[in-house]
Amino acid sequence: MTHELLWQTKLAARLHDPAEKALVLLRDPAGHENGTSRALRRLLGFDRLAENIDPDNDEALVRTLFKKGLPLEMYRHIQRADWWAAAADRPQFPLQEITVTTKSGEQKTLAVANWAQVRWAKNPVLVHPLTGAQYDLGQHGGLSDTDIADIKQRSFDHFSRLVAALGAKEETSPDWRKLLLAFWRFGPELTEEADNGKLGALWGLLPADTRIPDHSIWDHLDLTSAFAGAFVADPQGEVALLALSIGPVQPFIAAARKMDDLWAGSHLLSRLAWEVMQPVCERLGPDAILFPRLRGIPQVDLWLRDRMGLPDSLFADSDWMQGGADANPLFSAALPNRFVAVVPARQGKDIAEACTRAVRQWLNDLGRDVVSRLLHAGGYDVEATTTPYEQMKAQLAGFPEVHWASVPFALIKPGNPDKQTDLDIGGLSEAMAPFFGVEPGQPCGFLATPAWQVLQKEIDWNDGTTFFVPNPGVLYPAVYDLAERVLAAAKAVRPFEQIKQEGWRDSLSGEAEWLTTDRSQLTQPAGQRQDTLWTRVAKAKPAWAKEGEHLGALSAIKRLWPTVFAEEVGRALAAGEKGEKKDIGRFVVSTHTMALAYQLDQWLERGGLTAEGLSNRLKPAETAALPRRLVRRHAANPALADAKRIPALLDDARDAEDDKAYENAKRLVEATLAHGRGSKDKIRLETYYALLMMDGDRMGAILSGDEKTAILFRASFHPQVQKGFDQRAAQQPLLRQYGDQKRPISPNRHLAISGALNDFSQTVVRHVVEEEHLGRVIYAGGDDVLAMLPVADLLSCMQRLRHAYSGVDSDHEGGVWQGLTLQQGFAALKKRQRLQVMRMMGEHATASCGAIIAHHQAPLSAVLRELRSAEKRAKGEGGRDAFSITVLKRSGGALYLTAQWGEPVALLNELIAFLRAEDTSRRAVYHTLEWLRDLPEPQSNPEMLERLLAYQLARQSGSDPRAASLAQRLARLAAAQPHNGRQWLENFLTVAEFLARETRSGGQA
Repeated sequence: MTHELLWQTKLAARLHDPAEKALVLLRDPAGHENGTSRALRRLLGFDRLAENIDPDNDEALVRTLFKKGLPLEMYRHIQRADWWAAAADRPQFPLQEITVTTKSGEQKTLAVANWAQVRWAKNPVLVHPLTGAQYDLGQHGGLSDTDIADIKQRSFDHFSRLVAALGAKEETSPDWRKLLLAFWRFGPELTEEADNGKLGALWGLLPADTRIPDHSIWDHLDLTSAFAGAFVADPQGEVALLALSIGPVQPFIAAARKMDDLWAGSHLLSRLAWEVMQPVCERLGPDAILFPRLRGIPQVDLWLRDRMGLPDSLFADSDWMQGGADANPLFSAALPNRFVAVVPARQGKDIAEACTRAVRQWLNDLGRDVVSRLLHAGGYDVEATTTPYEQMKAQLAGFPEVHWASVPFALIKPGNPDKQTDLDIGGLSEAMAPFFGVEPGQPCGFLATPAWQVLQKEIDWNDGTTFFVPNPGVLYPAVYDLAERVLAAAKAVRPFEQIKQEGWRDSLSGEAEWLTTDRSQLTQPAGQRQDTLWTRVAKAKPAWAKEGEHLGALSAIKRLWPTVFAEEVGRALAAGEKGEKKDIGRFVVSTHTMALAYQLDQWLERGGLTAEGLSNRLKPAETAALPRRLVRRHAANPALADAKRIPALLDDARDAEDDKAYENAKRLVEATLAHGRGSKDKIRLETYYALLMMDGDRMGAILSGDEKTAILFRASFHPQVQKGFDQRAAQQPLLRQYGDQKRPISPNRHLAISGALNDFSQTVVRHVVEEEHLGRVIYAGGDDVLAMLPVADLLSCMQRLRHAYSGVDSDHEGGVWQGLTLQQGFAALKKRQRLQVMRMMGEHATASCGAIIAHHQAPLSAVLRELRSAEKRAKGEGGRDAFSITVLKRSGGALYLTAQWGEPVALLNELIAFLRAEDTSRRAVYHTLEWLRDLPEPQSNPEMLERLLAYQLARQSGSDPRAASLAQRLARLAAAQPHNGRQWLENFLTVAEFLARETRSGGQA
């Protein structure tokens, strides 16, 4: 195989079906395969590759090759790839044999009955692959009465522009890899010029099969290209699934003393994940990776432009190209620490080892750069000082850990190689048996499911109904399951190599010795280190090390990563067509700034008048990063510049350890933020901020096809097909039994999940946290979210993220929330005047959230420990699909509340509003708690609890009419708790009281 043949084959596979197939199917007299696809193959010169067709081939094959304009070898690979992709992605479809006579008198058998011939352009319905929910795209105006010729022309023009942008000319051989990469990345993004406002969001969602619209044409083309490339790259035309993961994850992220460390750990791990994926992408293309989906990930875009040579102009509309501010999506951690890819069977080990070498080499290069920066900052000879380089190399040895497993599809033997049918699964069954504890040959895993019992052979329906005979693609669920189990076994037996470490340990992780220029210094305890690398760095670069800190290799890399990556982004943006040098300032919002964010926002809303005397104290050069929403809302307000300097002023005054100077600065800031409030009460600065950590529930089970998110076969069908299917199934028990089976996992399911998680984490999370609220995303990758917020925004943001994860929010379906609509498992968001419709995880997928409210001076390591504990409580005590809030009081002690989503969140918000009412005494909760401790458990007498609550709340609020309803709901929820309902109610009331305070100063708490 030549390198050129690989990319030619993959590109031809991407063109085997036109993107607009769903819109022209059953409407185009030329047939869907003879329209845009054929025109593009001619444009790219595939017909020249196929000029010499062997005359000994049968006439039908010659006609096929002529129509498709492909060489025989390439055609065979693509045909098999298409068969496998269709079998892996689509449920077996019951077909009806109908014999008709054509005008020429020939007898012709049609496979699809009239009731299953969907004219999708008239009824554009999508089916959510994880719920079966039907989503009508027509409601967004995505379809019009455009004729077939116009649709085809727009599609052809779109891809022609991509060809022209790459400079491909008919008389020269094109760069096939660049073409493949451009078609993969930008095919689903129809430009305004090509679209003219007619297809919009519909283009990226067009289904591959109008009868089964639960996966897009782009998913099908990706999978077909992945299979075709692996087939042609393997000497025997065999493929395998490669599953690979890196780690450790949590210890690497958790070691943090400030917010920059937390961001750096998450972002650096995501970057390592990309570095480990690069060899696969460079050898086989990014479409070879089925999970995660890489299309549209900013770091991958950067690779496409700078390493693969795609022109800068193609990325002009991408968010990461819009500017050098810290809101640039490149600063978001986007990728999980594992991937699943389709690879040539005989190259699995070689590719996995190349991935391992690549990621470790990249980290070692970064380590050397970090050491040289530290030495330069400390005033040492960068080249001659060797000790810290040696330490860095030793401490990075074997990091990250890389585990992988490769399972070949060759375990499945087609009895009919030409048709890829008559499957012999003996080898697969034997390989699976040890992992399921059964004897070889005994059904296990997917091979023991009712779905396989139906799919594995032809069934005599006795009524003219038939199924496609299965090919190896149908067994994707079994191969994937085996790969996951082998990977888990590989992790369990990983070797452990002890690394010798001497002297005092790293200040951040406490594991490795700190980097030094003189190893004798390692024996010096803290307080006696006078002239070390780190004491010098702390003076020269305070952002890299605080006074007294001494860091090891990984901690040093994390600490300098914000600086290193900001420079990288600046260079990347400067490398664009404008060529402007970009300076990226601080992009991590401090805990102190976040605590003040809500008050700063309200102050700017009132005009932003600065108190007399404060202006002189504010230093122009010292600014703090502010939440994105605050900056955007008040971009035209001149006082925004002061808002950026106020947190920096307070931080500087505190760090100077001059109590008088700090109190003076604090007094001036309080006077400033009180301007325009219309109240004589003295304002107190908010000193608490919030962190939330959200995680999808049972993600491993969802990827493996758990019962809750696996839909029935019949639920995959278009509503028109469902109706026809149900009519036939009513007369045919076997057909009805098939329709009622749960669908097994498929590449489409993994692509759908990955796509949903990408859109959720990269687009929706950022919108919710940073556009709808005053928060800052620290990490958003897949189903994991870590964000920082003002306390005032915490509850609203938590609930909104939970709704967004599933794509269901009945309270805001009308787009009330600044253009984001969540409905039936989909999210619709208008960005830069273009509607973006995205699939979310669906109503059956749940997420749990831990949240913590802490003083901005509380040690971050302790806050993170409590945050992780809160998330565990949500998944444990809350039973998943729950939230758990911890309030860490500055004065000592903590408050805890764990509950399910929904009613408890609504009630908590209403109780907070009740406690904030002007006539409600702040002692309402305290008085209630005094007598509550003497009551029996609510389960024994909820009526008495309700009456007493109603009395106390009414008494402390001047007979507020809301008291009775609040008491009834509080009593009901307390009684519904599985155990200790009284303690739960105490927690609920105390957390509500804390959140109801206008501000939470250190002295109060």
